[in-house]
Amino acid sequence: MPIPSRAALVDHLARTRIAGDVATPRDNNLSHYRKLANGDRHYWLGLELGDRWTDEQDVLAVMAERCGVSDDPGHRMGQDTIDPELTVDALERMAARLRKAAAGKERVLFATGHPGGLLDVHRQTADALRRAGCEIVRIPGGLMADEGMVFQFADVAMLERGATLWHTHSPEPMTAILDGMEREGRPLPDLVVADHGWAGCAGQRGLDSIGYADCNDPALFIGEAEGTLQVTVPLDDHVTDPRYYDPMTAYLLDAAGLAEGA
Repeated sequence: MPIPSRAALVDHLARTRIAGDVATPRDNNLSHYRKLANGDRHYWLGLELGDRWTDEQDVLAVMAERCGVSDDPGHRMGQDTIDPELTVDALERMAARLRKAAAGKERVLFATGHPGGLLDVHRQTADALRRAGCEIVRIPGGLMADEGMVFQFADVAMLERGATLWHTHSPEPMTAILDGMEREGRPLPDLVVADHGWAGCAGQRGLDSIGYADCNDPALFIGEAEGTLQVTVPLDDHVTDPRYYDPMTAYLLDAAGLAEGA
């Protein structure tokens, strides 16, 4: 995969609708912001937000700043956006944290609640960190959460139910992993690279956590704003072809000094 320039990546993100005019409609975004503000813990993604985000407009302001959705509270229906420039800015912040992990030969755990979209992004990143000398954390065996099995495939932890990789926002699978590691007396990861409740739970447990989030998942952006997460990259986390993420991953690994042959 050739390494795109920043301008080429911005164009690619918009053309593939990873960013730009994304598929997630405005009314869905606002509904999720409202539910987070109303205290629905499903939308907290493993974070403990207390009573700090009870105003839907405060949530919208964070999402406009960090994700690039429209900041107009009167815009209730139709198209919403992710600013591809903000996506690349966040990728560069993520790259800096990955570079630190490589330099320190850190223990890194990968997990995804979006295996249909982001599995290979995480797998390629894990491969690159292993080449750099990092330990890619192997999770304990026999873990259960949310009526499914928590297991690892291609170095990435996921939830499996009925022989199907499961799309989940829940923090419970990450809780099972971290609790399992503690029971075995194993050191917890130095870094977690994830999304959804997997990333939120890790950050809430005090681990360095970086990851990806869609414009209808405001909790991780709030987590970054509050310092609970180190980086949240805004993107559509399930576009029509997972290969569309390849140029983004190539840019990320190159910026981190982790591209093959670097």
